[in-house]
Amino acid sequence: MDHSRAPVLDALRAFRELDYVPFTPPGHRQGRGVDPRVLDVLGRAVFQADVLALNGLDDRTMSQGVVQQAQELMADAVGAEHTFFSTCGSSLSVKSAMLAVAGPQEKLLVARHAHKSVVSGLIASGVAPVWVSPRWDGERHLSHPPGPDEVRAAFEAEPDAKGMLLVTPTDYGTCADIAAIAEVCREFDRPLIVDEAWGAHLPFHPDLPQWAMDAGADLCVTSVHKAGAAVEQSSVFHLQGDRVDPAALKAREDLLGTTSPTSLVYATLDGWRRQMVEHGHALLDAALALARRERAAIGRLPGLRVMEEEFLAIVPAIDPLKIVVDVSGLGISGYQAADWLRGRRRVIVGLADHRRIVAQVTHADDEASAAVLREALRALTEAAADMPTPAPVRLPSPDELMVETAMLPRDAFFGETEQVGVSDAVGRVAAEMITPYPPGAPALAPGEVVTEQVLEYLRGGLAAGMHIPDSADPELKSIRVVA
Repeated sequence: MDHSRAPVLDALRAFRELDYVPFTPPGHRQGRGVDPRVLDVLGRAVFQADVLALNGLDDRTMSQGVVQQAQELMADAVGAEHTFFSTCGSSLSVKSAMLAVAGPQEKLLVARHAHKSVVSGLIASGVAPVWVSPRWDGERHLSHPPGPDEVRAAFEAEPDAKGMLLVTPTDYGTCADIAAIAEVCREFDRPLIVDEAWGAHLPFHPDLPQWAMDAGADLCVTSVHKAGAAVEQSSVFHLQGDRVDPAALKAREDLLGTTSPTSLVYATLDGWRRQMVEHGHALLDAALALARRERAAIGRLPGLRVMEEEFLAIVPAIDPLKIVVDVSGLGISGYQAADWLRGRRRVIVGLADHRRIVAQVTHADDEASAAVLREALRALTEAAADMPTPAPVRLPSPDELMVETAMLPRDAFFGETEQVGVSDAVGRVAAEMITPYPPGAPALAPGEVVTEQVLEYLRGGLAAGMHIPDSADPELKSIRVVA
């Protein structure tokens, strides 16, 4: 296929050059109706690129196939058989994938460290999760993707499960052996869905971990806004093989998706695909070299440890563009480090926990941006001595984190509920998600039995700086439970 083409961008250019005068949404009319104070911040070009797909980028019957052509080019670029664009992020894409594999009250194997969007999909669909325990690093209190043995054991215990949903890479960059897990799924003739939200760049360089389609997955979801060069909410899901019907997948996406998709997402997805096909190898070469230098330089700073060997002792691969820095040697928490870096050095890291921060390198970074990070971390090592001792966080063992599931997530969420004090919540069935964010994996999901150990962890984490955005009581003095 001719990857110098960008059908969505070409259609946008034609829309402008032909000087169409729409009497349809969006009502701002290419920015003419926008408050000048808004234009002062966003610029007019954003609104000039905001065009309906139906009767905008294309005609009223979509006869030119503008978006379809862009999706076919994306599929060709990564070696998938079918590709679908999502303008609602991978939160929508992963729900569409789940619903294409399992229906209400049917079972689906799900890695327990899955993102809250997966749990939201379980709530909306009525699918019954069969939780697959991740691989735990009890010493460092981290979870990594499960391996083939855990998946095989789950299928043997629940042979009527309709498929498996795997999350890889994690927010910490650790990766599963997708090929081995895909082989297990083939043994049971079940589809493998890979939530590869952090892996949009993986198909475009051989020194990166193997990506899901090459490893034999049936369905793969990627967030191009995370590691690529598309605007927020830009997601793609890919399909191959015959275990999932592409028409059913499209129908599920239509059920959940917006009828007013933004051309900004379509255009940036289209342009990113072209950029990666034409220049991706060279751009990622440079990013990988930059990340190697920065990992070494940061690792030489006193009190900081860049995590790599610890991960590779448990998982087969890591994304080297994720720089995971353990700051506990400075006597501070990751929450403190992240707040100090933002407040004092205007440096923003993507994830912080009780002892780590994570900085992600992309092809957009260069020596100048890397130097800012490096210098900020050097300054952090000097400032840490004056920071207060972090509040202790009671960290449960892996066994304590794997709580009992007593009800379907949907039944617990939509059933009769009540708000009870924390001391009265132990032993009750949670009716809400309680999610440290990021990384966004619920510590408690609807339908799970509340335990004292998990509550201690969450309340201690909250006191230490953890962010829990989705609980009904943000202070966790009470919890919503099944009545």
